[in-house]
Amino acid sequence: MSTMHVLYYDENYDYAGEEDIDSDTLPPNSTDVVPDPSIISPRFDLKKNIWIEAATDEYKESIKPEPPAPNEVEALQKQVADIYYLLAMGGS
Repeated sequence: MSTMHVLYYDENYDYAGEEDIDSDTLPPNSTDVVPDPSIISPRFDLKKNIWIEAATDEYKESIKPEPPAPNEVEALQKQVADIYYLLAMGGS
C-alpha cells in the first residue's frame, strides 16, 4: 500500500477538498488529477479527466481586487505632471 494525494468532488463535480490517503485505489468521487492553479472554482470533468473552470465571468470580476491607491510620491508626481500640462497648454 502506498500514500497518494486525492482531490474530492461533490455530486455536482465541484472541488470538495483533498487529502493524502494510504491506499492504492481512489475512493468514490475523487481523482489524483491536480487542477491548474489559475482555476478559481474547479469542477471535475469526468469524461475528459480534467478540472475545468466553473466560475462565471461575473464572479471573476466581482473578486478582482481594487487597484491600490497611489502612494504619496505617485500622487505628487501626478500633480506635477498636471501643472506642467496646464503650463504647456497656456496656463489656464
